[in-house]
Amino acid sequence: MKFVLLFGPQAVGKMTVGQELEKMTGLKLFHNHMTIELLHPFFGFGPEAWRLTDLFRMEIFKSAAASGLEGLIFTYVWAFDMQEDWDYVERICKIVEADGGEVYFAELEAGVETRLARNGTPHRLLHKPTKRNVEQSEKELLGSLDKHRLNSVPGEIDRPHYMRIDNSTLSPEETARRIKANFRL
Repeated sequence: MKFVLLFGPQAVGKMTVGQELEKMTGLKLFHNHMTIELLHPFFGFGPEAWRLTDLFRMEIFKSAAASGLEGLIFTYVWAFDMQEDWDYVERICKIVEADGGEVYFAELEAGVETRLARNGTPHRLLHKPTKRNVEQSEKELLGSLDKHRLNSVPGEIDRPHYMRIDNSTLSPEETARRIKANFRL
């Protein structure tokens, strides 16, 4: 299985790029809000929601890796300053690679002004109900700048299949085309 980990900070365009990559490759998109939006009505953003989110995602990864599925695209906000996020990514890699799959790391970056502009787009809000309070979502986005480092530093990701794209001025289609070409998906 080909597993594309599409990561970067909030509102950088992970889901939208993932949707385009899915169209171009046939790999299935599993964007991170699919589990968040499922559980939020029951548990909000409390500990039980995150426990179940983790459980559901890991079980989906295991099933996908063992299923013969051609591939999966997963979006993720990776806090590089948090060991638990590094451990989470490593768990995913072990699941995929244990069944002979390959993991492809595609990192997106864009300036904060670009991300703020993308934060309230109709497409994003359609697929992410928990982001519909744009004022709160913007506050979280800006607050994360002080709390976490959401893009890697050069050389930090030491994996054979890794690329980084500044998609500030690129369309989702062009960004997906670059990922597809770079990884030969």
